[in-house]
Amino acid sequence: MAKNNPPGDGHRVGAVKQRSQTLTPSGHYVKRDTDTGRFLDVKTTDKTPFKGVRREKK
Repeated sequence: MAKNNPPGDGHRVGAVKQRSQTLTPSGHYVKRDTDTGRFLDVKTTDKTPFKGVRREKK
């Protein structure tokens, strides 16, 4: 059986479904719902991409 150990190490197994991310003009990443196209979350803590979320093509 596969395990996702150790807990709390900051990684996930697999990708986030039904989500994509794109870069805003300010340099922050924004998460988008692929079904509706609505923006869900903006990462403002730093300018690194969300982990496990696919990037949209330019």
